[in-house]
Amino acid sequence: MSRKKAVVAEFARYLRTETVGGMVLLGATAIALIWANSPLSPSYFGLRDLHAGPLTVGEWATDGLLAIFFFVAGLELKRELVVGELSEFKAAILPVVAAIGGMIMPALIALAIGWGQPGIEKAWAIPVATDIAFALGVLAITASGLPSSLRVFLLSLAVVDDLGAIVVIAILFTTKFNLLAAGAVVLLLALYWFLQHKRITTPLLYVPIAVGTWWFMHASGIHATIAGVALALLTRVKRDPYEQEAPAVRLEHRLQPWSAGVAVPVFALFAAGIPVGADAFGKLFADKIAIGVITGLVVGKVIGIVGASGLAVWFKAAVWPSGAGPRDIVAVATLGGVGFTVSLLIAELSLDEAETAKAAVLIASMISSLLAAVLLIRRSRAHGTMSE
Repeated sequence: MSRKKAVVAEFARYLRTETVGGMVLLGATAIALIWANSPLSPSYFGLRDLHAGPLTVGEWATDGLLAIFFFVAGLELKRELVVGELSEFKAAILPVVAAIGGMIMPALIALAIGWGQPGIEKAWAIPVATDIAFALGVLAITASGLPSSLRVFLLSLAVVDDLGAIVVIAILFTTKFNLLAAGAVVLLLALYWFLQHKRITTPLLYVPIAVGTWWFMHASGIHATIAGVALALLTRVKRDPYEQEAPAVRLEHRLQPWSAGVAVPVFALFAAGIPVGADAFGKLFADKIAIGVITGLVVGKVIGIVGASGLAVWFKAAVWPSGAGPRDIVAVATLGGVGFTVSLLIAELSLDEAETAKAAVLIASMISSLLAAVLLIRRSRAHGTMSE
């Protein structure tokens, strides 16, 4: 199989997994909303706040399971940058620039609208991220007639977006820094890199190193999910002649179903349980931070992604995805407003009372999904007409 065909096949596999994961994620969100607003709601909040060891069940989902999600996202990003579609500069620069624009504009809008509100000094970051599973799920269902290059563009944009959000989390939410624990993290990461360099493959070494890295990252005061990204970026993505798969690809195959089908949905189950009654909606539209989150995701993402992409192409630093044009980018950019997983995480981290902000994330994600579905179906039909 040629290198290009292998990349396309691997991406198709990723898309299938994330599409199924998006459906499971949607189901987990629905269960959380129904459970938290039913007569059984005390059992929901009791389970979420139940202590299991040093953390609550909800904290294990946030700090532990999401580390798996970010590890898989980090593997995908590194593979794309080293051997995939993004290994060529002009192909790589467009989603990277688009992701940066799609982070800056929503953050500025959220900051401007929420200025002066308690918590806005960190809550401006809530609308910066795009949810990979939801976005790819909507794209797969509605955009069968669009060029595959747009799928690669969206995946790359979402992964870079999430990596940027992780950097934001590391900067904003590192409060009490433990130097000894951080030193242990550096040593474990160096050991992980050394074992990769020496082509050691046994999980008997890697699993304890990964768990230790996560634990000491948590103890250092840096958000524990950063451990997943750090380990992913140190994983080897080029296979040796005697290998069927590189370590990064092998780990993706093994962990991606668990990430998309278990880790993210379980996080959603404990993060999306928020009140949705009349009082909650009344608070939502009276809360400037919530309004900023909705506007940032629904409007800011489109302006930021399309504007940054257009400037990059206009200055000839990048090219449009193969077979696609500005109208297709607008449709895909609308999916950028689906900011579910990481946006919910940042809402929890940035606000003491996060329910209203999380409701804003859910509403914005729903609006963006519906708008994107309409636009993507229209673009699919247009491409079908052009191919006839």
